[in-house]
Amino acid sequence: MRITGFSDVCLRVLMRLGVAGDAGATSREVAYAIRVPYTHVTKAVARLRELGLVHTTRGRGGGLQFTDEAADATVGWLMRRLEPDPDPVACDNPAAPCPLRQACNLRTALRRAREEFLRSLDGVRIADLFDAPTSGLLVQIAAAGVMGGGETSNG
Repeated sequence: MRITGFSDVCLRVLMRLGVAGDAGATSREVAYAIRVPYTHVTKAVARLRELGLVHTTRGRGGGLQFTDEAADATVGWLMRRLEPDPDPVACDNPAAPCPLRQACNLRTALRRAREEFLRSLDGVRIADLFDAPTSGLLVQIAAAGVMGGGETSNG
């Protein structure tokens, strides 16, 4: 299964914030650290805030923080909320509707496979994503971002 680019950005934002701890980070710092345009990060942060996984503080001295709820949430739970289309195939394409749609074994098999994929991610907590060795690399990248000014060419 393939996840959307938006889900990928959301996961990377959470991983970066997870290693930041109570210090948190700004959206620009996160964008620099995970090599994603600032505008993509702000969209991801807005959705993660809605889900209760990121706390945001505006203004001078503000930033983003990983919430306690985020640490306990699973990747499967998050993917079910981020991935918009539960259908792995485009059976409802108006330009070329599939004549097998009403009784398609392929569609059923792919739905089952998708659910198995997500069920396997139910055993992975978001906090597990930034365990060693990933945590060390994220800390290095964050330190380089602070020394480099935290700006990206994309934002």
